[in-house]
Amino acid sequence: MGLIGKRKNKKYGYQPRHFESDGESSPFAMGHKFDQFRTSVGDNKGLKGKFKTAWTDLRESSDKNANRRLIVIIAVLVLLFLFIIEFDLSIFYA
Repeated sequence: MGLIGKRKNKKYGYQPRHFESDGESSPFAMGHKFDQFRTSVGDNKGLKGKFKTAWTDLRESSDKNANRRLIVIIAVLVLLFLFIIEFDLSIFYA
């Protein structure tokens, strides 16, 4: 199977009989809800290509408030975990 290549999925191209197209896409086209906002959706570029586009998307449109909130949540969870396992912080002091 690897020698022939992967099979492409068939696309359903419905064209209504009495539909007059004025240059825009078909109103019957099916797409994901947030495809217009994502840059990582599109051609199948492989796993490495998907990670690259997702990483550039994260770098270009990062939300500073969300990043700070995520760091605070992670810090609280780490401190809570250290408290639960009764970690002794005195090893860091002389």
